[in-house]
Amino acid sequence: MSRKIAFLGAGRLASAIVRGLLAKSVCAPADLACTSKGGTTAQKLAADTGIACEPDLARLLGPADIVIVAFKPQSLATADPRLAELTAGKLVVSLMAGKRLARLAQSFPRARALVRTMPNTPAAIGAGITPYCSQAPLADADRAAVEALLGALGQFLPLEEKHFDAVTALSASGPAFVFEFVAALRDGGVAAGLPREVAAQLALETVLGSARLVARTGSEPEALRDQVVSPNGTTYAGLQVLAARQFRETLKETLLAATRRAEELSRD
Repeated sequence: MSRKIAFLGAGRLASAIVRGLLAKSVCAPADLACTSKGGTTAQKLAADTGIACEPDLARLLGPADIVIVAFKPQSLATADPRLAELTAGKLVVSLMAGKRLARLAQSFPRARALVRTMPNTPAAIGAGITPYCSQAPLADADRAAVEALLGALGQFLPLEEKHFDAVTALSASGPAFVFEFVAALRDGGVAAGLPREVAAQLALETVLGSARLVARTGSEPEALRDQVVSPNGTTYAGLQVLAARQFRETLKETLLAATRRAEELSRD
């Protein structure tokens, strides 16, 4: 991809995309430039990767064909009004959580295409899953460019915008719920008498290995669960406690609560 790309914001996600694009030789450093509100993160990203740091908005966006909006969602309301004109005719890709396409169209009214994405934190190590949607059907070249960008973060998934509040709850908030589960397994191991460092290692590797097994086999999680369970055995005893405490129902309510909050936050 030989297009010039400008990053508005140089935080973790922008850094992950830049590093992924360079590592996969999708872009050269000369094709990329960034800016940030205070300038510090942009300067560091430029120093670390060899891309340009350009604080002047007009000089940053002038040669760019693709603009990645990677600043915090709450900063959109106070963003430089010149963005409306400076992004005219460009492909604008938003990484901002909760900002719908209709809202993006207000700030970037002359963009040739608008794309909304929802990365998650594993994207920082190239292990993310990023759904995306667009205001209108993308030209083939723009779709390829978007997927090359998101591919730097891991996997990507075209999805209708109506699903994005649920996506926010499941894949964006979901890592926090997984981290909580890993911590709970660790604490359970400690309660059962294991040293904390041993319990932490066992909990982490058990979750990693189990997830890989689901991915590699393509089996339903329930089928793999049943392979572990022996009648009236240790796994059965533990699963009985999970069922009694309504583990699945609790997780469902957790995701629904996160979905409702995502809906509230995306109404502005």
